[in-house]
Amino acid sequence: MNYDYLIVGAGFAGSVCARQLAESGKNVLIIDKRPHIGGNAYDAHDEAGLLTHPYGPHIFHTNSKRVFEYLSRFTDWRFYEHRVLAQVGDKQVPIPINRVTLNKIYGLDLNEAEAAGFLEKVREPRDVLKTSEDVVLNSVGSDLCDKFFRGYTLKQWGLDLSQLSAGVAARIPTRTNDDDRYFTDTLQFMPANGYTKMFERMLDHPGIAVRVGVDLQEIRDTEEFAHLVYTGPIDAFYGHCFGKLPYRSLSFEHQHFPDTPEFQPVGTVNFPNDYAYTRTTEFKHLTGQKHTGTSIVREYPQAEGDPYYPIPRPENEALFKRYQALAEKEQKVTFVGRLAQYRYYNMDQVVAAALSCMESIHAGP
Repeated sequence: MNYDYLIVGAGFAGSVCARQLAESGKNVLIIDKRPHIGGNAYDAHDEAGLLTHPYGPHIFHTNSKRVFEYLSRFTDWRFYEHRVLAQVGDKQVPIPINRVTLNKIYGLDLNEAEAAGFLEKVREPRDVLKTSEDVVLNSVGSDLCDKFFRGYTLKQWGLDLSQLSAGVAARIPTRTNDDDRYFTDTLQFMPANGYTKMFERMLDHPGIAVRVGVDLQEIRDTEEFAHLVYTGPIDAFYGHCFGKLPYRSLSFEHQHFPDTPEFQPVGTVNFPNDYAYTRTTEFKHLTGQKHTGTSIVREYPQAEGDPYYPIPRPENEALFKRYQALAEKEQKVTFVGRLAQYRYYNMDQVVAAALSCMESIHAGP
């Protein structure tokens, strides 16, 4: 069969592109090498009947009304504000660091103004914020850096804070009030029936054909299409001709506790300095599901495996630019998404990028 568009990857980027193209009258085939749609945001019920995220927790948050309204076409929402505790010694304290964190860690009784004064006293000013170490030291100083950030970063990225671009640490704020929300976006919700149901509705269109468990080469050998939308790793598309772009991968340890109604007091607990894993997430907090037992996931960062996180370093960006130069010469291939654009995107940013990309296609010749 002839298709107007072949889309590689049925995660956020690919699914949004497929829907936009189909609604504009195009005939679309979307494929994924995994046996399911949804990409890393795919969720499914475990053997105990609890809705879990096989590829680690996905928490939706955005300041973009446009993105939220677009996704609202395909899902109802459950209000959810994510909260995270960090295990520091024998204490579990809020992260991002706030007034409560400082008081619990140091045995103090600071008010908001005093908390601001404390941070001003301990911070180590940096005139230029080039690395994540610069960002953290400039904000909270070396002791809090070592307690909360340095060990976690080494586990998560396999690099010291001084080896990562400033933007990584800049994603985590520091507060002097008692706000213990991990995100402060104006719109914080979870899909009421899960991400997979949302993707199913997004791809439910007569102009969209879906095939899973297949890769690009198989389709290229059997189907005809006029244009390719590619959401996978851009370096893999070009056969790693300039060398491999560095990515950080993850492995997951899922565990069910049939007789434990609650494993931990919040959705996620970080472990900056202990254990090989970085964090544990309990899904019932995210989904609001009622169940006599509970299910968790532990995340173990690793160098090898499926690509999850582009590693933000100047030399990696320079290598990406070489691949990007090849991509810009393509007339019948469009690259979009975290892996194709080598960007540390949140989910809402991927949706926004895909919507913008489709607008560019429609505006083209």
